[in-house]
Amino acid sequence: MTAGSLGFRHQLLLIVVSATVFLTNLGGPPLMDRDEPRNAGCAAEMAARGDWVVPWFNDELREHKPVLLYWLMMSAYAVFGVNEFAARFWSAALAVGTVLMTYHIGRRLFNPAAACWSAVVLATAFMFVVSARIATPDSVLIFCGTLSLLVFVYGTFRPRSADVPDAPPELRLPGEYYPHRRWVVVGMFAAMGLGVLAKGPIGVLLPTAIVGMFLLIMRLPVTDDASAMDGTRPQLWWVRGGALLRPFAPRHFLGTCASMRPLTAVLTVLIVALPWYAWVGLRTDGDWLRGFFGEHNLSRALAAKEGHDGSLLYYPVAILIGFFPWSVFLLPILLATGKRIRCRDPWTIGYVLAACWVGVYLGVFSLAQTKLPSYITPAYPGLALLAGCFIYQWNRGSTLVSDVWPFFSLACLFLAGGCIAIGLYVAAKDFLPGSEWICVAGGVPMVGAAVAAGLVWRDRNYAATVTLAGSSALFATLLFGFCLLATDRYQRYEQLLTAIDQQSSEPVVGSLDYLEPSWIFYGGHPVWELRRRPELEGKTVFDVERQRRFRPWEHKPRLDVITFLATRPEAYVITTQSRLDQIQHELPADIEVLAAAPYFLKRRELVVIGRKSSTAVTVADAVDADRRR
Repeated sequence: MTAGSLGFRHQLLLIVVSATVFLTNLGGPPLMDRDEPRNAGCAAEMAARGDWVVPWFNDELREHKPVLLYWLMMSAYAVFGVNEFAARFWSAALAVGTVLMTYHIGRRLFNPAAACWSAVVLATAFMFVVSARIATPDSVLIFCGTLSLLVFVYGTFRPRSADVPDAPPELRLPGEYYPHRRWVVVGMFAAMGLGVLAKGPIGVLLPTAIVGMFLLIMRLPVTDDASAMDGTRPQLWWVRGGALLRPFAPRHFLGTCASMRPLTAVLTVLIVALPWYAWVGLRTDGDWLRGFFGEHNLSRALAAKEGHDGSLLYYPVAILIGFFPWSVFLLPILLATGKRIRCRDPWTIGYVLAACWVGVYLGVFSLAQTKLPSYITPAYPGLALLAGCFIYQWNRGSTLVSDVWPFFSLACLFLAGGCIAIGLYVAAKDFLPGSEWICVAGGVPMVGAAVAAGLVWRDRNYAATVTLAGSSALFATLLFGFCLLATDRYQRYEQLLTAIDQQSSEPVVGSLDYLEPSWIFYGGHPVWELRRRPELEGKTVFDVERQRRFRPWEHKPRLDVITFLATRPEAYVITTQSRLDQIQHELPADIEVLAAAPYFLKRRELVVIGRKSSTAVTVADAVDADRRR
């Protein structure tokens, strides 16, 4: 089989697997958590305004993320309409692209078989699937970062010879570990510039740090004849004690930075990203820039925000969960990778680059004070490359680790599947009664682990890894494509939104105590965040007229609920039943409960209060009238 036909078959397989996992019932579940409706709502509001520059959400400036995700969503809305599928479409599509790029990186650094396994691992890893199926910038950022590293690898290494699949990667210029052509460097940093438009400075800083760390290691000078290399393998500087700081020696560090064409890099990123940042800064008098860079970048790095903190063990634990089910092999993967680097394996260069990919993200975000599992998802393609090489060597019986490790890993997978099944059953019993069937998803990795263990016992390693890959894809598809649909009938906020729309065609909506972004997205109305009457808190009565916004993008004033209801005839407030019981005696006499619904995943009941319109038609009345016709 020729290299071209093999590559075509691999890519076709990867497209089928990743598209199945990422696109199955993509638009089925409602927008989840808080970030999805915020992002989807921002794009919808920008489209409604015809504004492609300033991010808006809830009739306020949204400073959380740059604009690239919103542009992609707006294009999807134009084709598919404003709905869940359109909001998530580009996350899934770009994730498929990331899977294919991971394959091509692996093919250039290792070989087609290891590359294919790497891409399959990535396509079925838990947190990567999450990023592919939700309306957040994570998938866009991962795509841009992986694209920049793909350009780097293609610009540095020659195409692999099909005749020697296990040969070391060949440099385009002997001893040169950085692209020598300027247009390749421009392409690499242009991809990073798109990352800056997707999520800010980390879009360029971390991919640059990965390449820089790789160069710091590979460009270390040879110190003696015994350690001389052939120009394609790294200097093993870490073997000697006290040598860990050698890559950061000032002269070597500065020389490496200069070799990366910093002027070209800076100019390229600025050409790609600066026009929008400058435009949005001018349009908002600098408020967006201050909020984004100050509050959502610098402040998050220096202090934990919204309770998202953790120790140095936070991200190792996050990887154990986020890289599931392949995380059960992490320890043997790390042991095997370390041994191959120490013994100067022909693929050492690839191992070093993948290790830098993972290590930079782990190191940087472990030091940052605000921690979230999604922050290190861009490192998953690098981790998948290490996993794919391990699987390839396992199939050949040459992992360099004890034969006990696969059985230990498969036992962990079996136990993890059992814990997932129990956890899903308990959660469904408490919050989704009648949907306890979703626990069957946990049975998939259990069966896959048991069958794979039997095949390994019979020395059929390839069949075992194929079984694991198939069960991983089935588990992800079942969990995200079907089990999440069970939550739809328990999210009943639409009853509240429908009740508001039945009372008025132009309602003014507020919320007291709780504000879910999904109410804004699905309701199609801005929602005022309210508070209790000020004099009850020892404050002066709110003067509504003095609390107007001087600039349209400023946050709406936080009115008190009594004044809000008194000064707006068509005002409606969403709150909880417990809070309503506390303020019932303070409300105007004509305010009543219009609808009630359970608060999803919370042991509370939501209510909407306001004045009942004499022309409003209830759902029951509408059904009766339809039947009479």
